[in-house]
Amino acid sequence: MSYRTPLARALFSLAVLACASAHAADEKPVRIRGDIVAATADGITVKHPSGEQVKIAAPPDTAVSSVKNVPLSSIKSGDYVGAASRKGADGKQTAMEVLVFPEAARGSGEGHYGWDLAPDSSMTNANVDAVVTGTNGRDLKLSYKGGTQTIVVPANAPVVTFAPATRADVLPGKKVFVVAKPSGDGYLAQRIVVEKDGVAPPM
Repeated sequence: MSYRTPLARALFSLAVLACASAHAADEKPVRIRGDIVAATADGITVKHPSGEQVKIAAPPDTAVSSVKNVPLSSIKSGDYVGAASRKGADGKQTAMEVLVFPEAARGSGEGHYGWDLAPDSSMTNANVDAVVTGTNGRDLKLSYKGGTQTIVVPANAPVVTFAPATRADVLPGKKVFVVAKPSGDGYLAQRIVVEKDGVAPPM
């Protein structure tokens, strides 16, 4: 796949925005997750798991993608991944999900920092130095500028990579992950990752 195509550029910018700018001091994006309850040409309404409904302006040219499942066994040394994890009672970081970045997005959001997928969760965007097979999944030994982490990935943790989608896929009833910025008294979508072919964005 050529990363010079418009789709590939959109996926690359999504990867950069969704993770790299997640901790950028000047943009401070908001990540909105939930179910789409309404969709128009100019915006969507998302029902958060808490029950709150959030209206998000989304112009027709807003970048859209989806994700597809990939086998945990396909992750290899040299890949670049983003893993949302939580520290267990044993002190180990256990993955809640893993995103395998396309090669063109290598370096996106590199580091280990707080995330909002769940209380006390963190995100590690890093290079895979080694993969160790365990009895219940795999251990990913990751390195990034300034540090290292070992993430335990259970066999049942979602492992995905980006896939194509269009605005026609943004429909009520679909689960969605939106990177948005505050705009007036609401939000303006910068990127949308929508459920497609039964695969919901786990990030």
